[in-house]
Amino acid sequence: QVQLVESGGGLVQAGGSLRLSCAASGLFFSRYAMGWFRQAPGKERDFVAAINWSASTITYADSVKGRFTISRDNAKNTVYLQMNNMKPDDTAVYYCAAVLRYGSAPVVVDEYQSWGQGTQVTVSS
Repeated sequence: QVQLVESGGGLVQAGGSLRLSCAASGLFFSRYAMGWFRQAPGKERDFVAAINWSASTITYADSVKGRFTISRDNAKNTVYLQMNNMKPDDTAVYYCAAVLRYGSAPVVVDEYQSWGQGTQVTVSS
């Protein structure tokens, strides 16, 4: 049974930084593409960043390019999201997701097989 557990969320001032982690278990992690999504109150779940199994292909939403960095450590079964120069619009619940895939990591919610429970990120102005 695949389990994804996010951590690292919290309250930060605009311009600040946070690092999210997603620890995976119950899967052969290095065979999975991983993604980060976020959902603000009353809005749909949106793509943030994705990384393929080998970290050779990385994709970002335009809204976070140059500010967020996704990475993974296959030895630790963990994917990270480093968030810098944060803005109030980044406030949301952040979710990590996994899909068994060797190609590019998808950017669409429906293509992911497993999800974490989410971690709240709040950016104050």
